[in-house]
Amino acid sequence: MNKKFEVRRSLNQCNKQVLAIGMIVLALFACNREPVDKRMVKDLMNEKISRLYVEKTQEELAAITYGEAFKLFADDELEVLATRHWMFDVNVPVVVSVMRNTKQEIVPFWLISDAFTKTKMTLNNEMTTYEVWQKSFDAGTVGLGINGFENNSMHYFVSVAPQNKTDELKLSNFFPAGQYVGILDNGAFTYHDWDELVLENVPEELKGQKLLTTIRGRGTESHLENAFRTTNYPSSTQPDQVMLTWSGDPASTIDIQWRTNTDVSQGKVEYREKGSESVTEVEAEKYVLDDLLLMNDRLVHRFTAHLSGLKPGTNYEYRIVPQKEWTEKQQFSTETAHDEFSWLWFGDIHHSPQWGELANEAFQQHPDVSFVSVAGDLVGDGLHRNQWDDVFEYSADIIAQRPFMNVLGNHDNRSGLGAHMYEQLFSYPKNGPDGVIPEHTYSFSYKNALFLMIDATSKDELQTGWIEEQLKNTTATWKLAMFHFPPYNWEEPYLNIQKLWVPLFDKYHVDMVFGGHIHYYMRSNPMKGGQVVDSYNNGTAYVISIGIPSRTREIASEPYAAVQKADGQYFQYMKFGPRELSYSAVNSEGEIIDSLILKK
Repeated sequence: MNKKFEVRRSLNQCNKQVLAIGMIVLALFACNREPVDKRMVKDLMNEKISRLYVEKTQEELAAITYGEAFKLFADDELEVLATRHWMFDVNVPVVVSVMRNTKQEIVPFWLISDAFTKTKMTLNNEMTTYEVWQKSFDAGTVGLGINGFENNSMHYFVSVAPQNKTDELKLSNFFPAGQYVGILDNGAFTYHDWDELVLENVPEELKGQKLLTTIRGRGTESHLENAFRTTNYPSSTQPDQVMLTWSGDPASTIDIQWRTNTDVSQGKVEYREKGSESVTEVEAEKYVLDDLLLMNDRLVHRFTAHLSGLKPGTNYEYRIVPQKEWTEKQQFSTETAHDEFSWLWFGDIHHSPQWGELANEAFQQHPDVSFVSVAGDLVGDGLHRNQWDDVFEYSADIIAQRPFMNVLGNHDNRSGLGAHMYEQLFSYPKNGPDGVIPEHTYSFSYKNALFLMIDATSKDELQTGWIEEQLKNTTATWKLAMFHFPPYNWEEPYLNIQKLWVPLFDKYHVDMVFGGHIHYYMRSNPMKGGQVVDSYNNGTAYVISIGIPSRTREIASEPYAAVQKADGQYFQYMKFGPRELSYSAVNSEGEIIDSLILKK
């Protein structure tokens, strides 16, 4: 008997077939509920997609529909998809409630086939409404299935209650590990990565149940419909995406990073003082970067060479073996002793070619800059390597000559799935706070300035003590902080940052704080304690910018704003001296739309 079935794309068609499909699959699975296949969904999907690359063309992969995706799986594989995505043990008989996003067009097949009952109950948050499906389980292992073959952005979540109200329910042996168990009620959060998104209108009979939270984007684990991508800039045997960063002292170290295809197994870089004949060779660390759904360049090799023992205030040139020539576009300078330098930074750039045009124009205008930064959201989806390929291609002539020192945005640390691609792409200082992934938050001093590069997508409270330690222990003349979410803005003020971090910026007089996220430009008047004060010597400038053209819209007035621009595309150029800092924001037409001079 053929156990496969086709799921229709249309919502109305799907709803008409729900009952029939459920009866078919329920009968098929009822004979043997103990899965023979012990693979987890992620393992199965990895194997399935690897096989598809051999069996199908890129055109066929890109055209896979939901129904066609279902047909790809054999009987035992369907059982894996139905039961081994989310697992836990219960010590007593329970009722499991699955809360499914009603905006999801197709009901996950296992909700029907495993005899879950769709109830009349609903609950909601500000983003969507959830319908409640329920099923009774005996004591033992509860296994739940995939969110679907599409990329729905709101994964289902779960509550559990004992069938006998007098039983003491205990949950254990979670997969994935590290499960948070809360209490289902109004005001409860359901997604690890967005704990400000809370539930409303929870039905009385569900209140008090054990709530199992998840992450919004976990449905990508089984994504097949419209899933496959290509990069416009695939790797080759020739090193590319050459990039400078710092993970150590800018006066005596630098990191050089690049990419090749997997035919290249070793990486080396040679460098010398500019004009010298004495060459030093350094072996690079190699690691494999895997983007499972990038069908024309899934696996690449990334290399990082750590150069140390460099002379301060010295110009160097480098080449990546087997490169023979020394070029003007592969050089760097170590930090000098005097206090003057300049810096270029951007708001959100979202792997846009228009940002590339602006960035290259800015660099041509200001070749004196010592390094370049982006205040988060470098890409639209941080787990899509093709988007990072865009960023590196557009900025190739800049980042091979100046360190590229950035912070994470919410799009780089995507939908709760983490930022492992960002972590593998950039080599930054590992001096951040405990409890935050290394290199997400870090600090470095450059001459007379301290830069706090903070991951605002991580927990604010985990970083507060670290921020104070950095500020308390610095002797820098200028103190600056960059993080993606701006505490003061017209649309979505970040009250927790205002509560936890802003008092530290006030206490230790941080000169300027830079962010993005809201897609407009704003520079505040000097602020302290949440209020405008008379001088930047007594208050902080908060700046929001955008590195791509922002949409035209009406924005609310901000009483603390000195300058506010609803649309445009900008870069920020800053020049630091011993006692003077000059700041300017420049639009894509080359016009200075804002400027400021701070003096100590």
